[in-house]
Amino acid sequence: MASKVRFSKYQGAGNDFILVDNRNNLFDRADEALVKRLCDRRFGIGADGLMLLQDKENYDFEMIYYNADGREGSMCGNGGRCIVAFAHDLGIITDKTAFLAVDGPHHAFLSEELVNLQMIDVNEFGRDGNAYILQTGSPHYVSFVTNLKEKNVFQDGYTIRNNAIYARDGINVNFIEQEENGYFLRTFERGVEDETYACGTGATAAAMAVALETNLQGDILIPIRVLGGQLYISFRRDGNSFTNVFLKGPAQFVFEGLF
Repeated sequence: MASKVRFSKYQGAGNDFILVDNRNNLFDRADEALVKRLCDRRFGIGADGLMLLQDKENYDFEMIYYNADGREGSMCGNGGRCIVAFAHDLGIITDKTAFLAVDGPHHAFLSEELVNLQMIDVNEFGRDGNAYILQTGSPHYVSFVTNLKEKNVFQDGYTIRNNAIYARDGINVNFIEQEENGYFLRTFERGVEDETYACGTGATAAAMAVALETNLQGDILIPIRVLGGQLYISFRRDGNSFTNVFLKGPAQFVFEGLF
């Protein structure tokens, strides 16, 4: 481990991340304790997760994502948008990119401070009572509720995430409610083990649940408001198949430093 490593902090709709340019391989990928300490909001930099940007043959870069608990995580949609903005600011890409993440290749397009990120296709879903279970790069539980503003998302999300069905592997728990100009979403994230201001794969899963619940077919755009801002999810639905899936939202540089 080098004595000092430069990092950048980015946020996407309030979902915040530590980003490290690891093309020199100075950051030790095995050091879970270090990642956890850096993500700690009192004893470290503070973030929902940490990402390494690495060289990858046939791609602009590779995205390695860690949850705040220090463990390597599944796909993070808001993180994906932030690492695209980071790659742009490093001069690796201009207005579009193809990169590799844990769930496969992704394409993205940049316009000002908005990043439109391609997500994986989804061809199946499950049910748990009235809730929808979707795998959008990370596993998600989506439940339609009322009076979401007043809901105790930490308590209710924690209970579902740790029940007998999901305790071993964990699941991200989403509560969604229709509002005047789209939908309002709140998410309890595994790995962070708390409610976050936004969850990109969660917003994607929630938008698909909306299409299933309201029987929308064809080319669809669904606005989803989260605690940290506004996201837009677009896709094509044919039966239970969701293709050409894109997550659009802000990705902004906050600060940089050394650790």
